[in-house]
Amino acid sequence: MEDINDNLLKIEERIKVAAKRSGRDLSEIKLLPISKYHSLDKIQVVLDKGYVEFGESRVQELMEKDEEFSSDVEWHMIGHLQRNKVKYLARMTRCKLIHSVDSLRLAKEINKRAKQEERVMDILIQINTAQDDNKFGIYTKEAIEMVKKIGSFKNVKIRGLMTIAPYSDDPEEVRPAFRKLRKLAEKIEAEEIEGVEMKELSMGMSNDLEVAIEEGATILRVGSAIFGEREYN
Repeated sequence: MEDINDNLLKIEERIKVAAKRSGRDLSEIKLLPISKYHSLDKIQVVLDKGYVEFGESRVQELMEKDEEFSSDVEWHMIGHLQRNKVKYLARMTRCKLIHSVDSLRLAKEINKRAKQEERVMDILIQINTAQDDNKFGIYTKEAIEMVKKIGSFKNVKIRGLMTIAPYSDDPEEVRPAFRKLRKLAEKIEAEEIEGVEMKELSMGMSNDLEVAIEEGATILRVGSAIFGEREYN
């Protein structure tokens, strides 16, 4: 598990350098280790390094892992979420943030289930910055209206936006997607919608995290570059 410690150090150093270069405070930027398809042993190594928040993309896997860890672990749901799985997340007290809210119907379901559990669920709105029909997420032109509608719900709280940029070997190619997300967040902020804040921008992975930081990312989603190859069994 030495590799994981080394990998973490490398990623942390890259974040530090990028933050300094772009004049940002390191405390504004969270590294979220993405533990999907990785073993409990590997997660424990990262946990021992002081990280307590992890990202998962499948509800079933998240639930299984949640049962294995003590109370100091918190989970982020980063994958596409089906409405029939929302009830499980609502019951999970350590599910801290849902990144992938990509429709009004999903937000309504989260609101309904959260109300049943007498809690408020924090969410991010997933934006399809690439305007790609094959990807999940709301198009930027529809975002403000949808945020206004969801903002009126009592049992969800919009904390910001998320996007998955198109994969590219050249990080500069994805800069426009990150910039678009930041500009949209600024636009929504200016609307001063009650119950809505644009505190979080979940964007950037291992291959483009420097550009994401320069464009305002507050949550970086990094998986294999920390944990190594995924274990799909």
